[in-house]
Amino acid sequence: MTDSRTSAPASAGLPGPLVSTEWLAAHLDDPRVRVLDGSFHVPGAGREPREEFRRCHIPGAAFFDVDGIRDETSPLPHMLPPAERFASIAAGLGIGNETMVIAYDAPGSMAAPRVWWTFRVFGHRAVGVLDGGLPKWQAEGRPLSSNRPVSDQPAVPRRARYEAGFRPELVRSIDDMLATVEGRRRDAQEQIVDNRPAGRFRGVDPEPRPARQCGHIPGSVNIPFASFVDAERHGVWRPAVELADVFRRAGVDWRQPLVGTCGSGVTACTTALAAYLLGNRNAAVYDGSWAEWGNRDDTPVER
Repeated sequence: MTDSRTSAPASAGLPGPLVSTEWLAAHLDDPRVRVLDGSFHVPGAGREPREEFRRCHIPGAAFFDVDGIRDETSPLPHMLPPAERFASIAAGLGIGNETMVIAYDAPGSMAAPRVWWTFRVFGHRAVGVLDGGLPKWQAEGRPLSSNRPVSDQPAVPRRARYEAGFRPELVRSIDDMLATVEGRRRDAQEQIVDNRPAGRFRGVDPEPRPARQCGHIPGSVNIPFASFVDAERHGVWRPAVELADVFRRAGVDWRQPLVGTCGSGVTACTTALAAYLLGNRNAAVYDGSWAEWGNRDDTPVER
């Protein structure tokens, strides 16, 4: 098995779903490239990602507000917005359908895969994640920018034209998940991977958001999102052989249907990206995750 950086195919001009800091540094001034800071932190973390972005970001990057780019009719946090709304947001960021989008995040965030997954859901092919994110970029002494106290965004290119589709096979709803747990789906054998920390999965640690129930979806297995990256190397993604071993040790066959879940659908996207790096292009994400499952009366829970 090859390294994850070469096992996945290049996508519309990008070297692959993982983009190295070297590649981005060489293409930072390319007008076809748009860099997005998708940093996000759970409630109670004491961190404000937009303010951190203002103080320090990769030159030319714009802030992708995970909390703000959402379905405004849903009471759940950052559920996917309608396709028309996403298209308007992408166009306002200067992103067209052929733009090469590179997502990164700040230390302790692990939300860049959510940006990657969101663009894929709406049909964008040329999207990648900066391997190692801002921590690796900073450790290598690469350039940084600050735009305080000016505005939330650096100068944004002229508004682009963007048409968004929708790929339902990459998204799971509460009804889909209930049908899987109850064995009513054709793909009832779809494996459910919960990417929350082990204590929250077991129901012994509290959730950062209000939850009526603690624990996990019956039949799901726990792979904490940090398992997919190497903390000793600034959080770069593990090579393919190690990613496969992470799944294997959890009893998960990455070749078969997968759905990732977590607290609110952000770090669940790490399962989708890890599976993609190994060759499974259709791993899905349960968008509502525990923010939805843990607050319903009709959802079974294991502890």
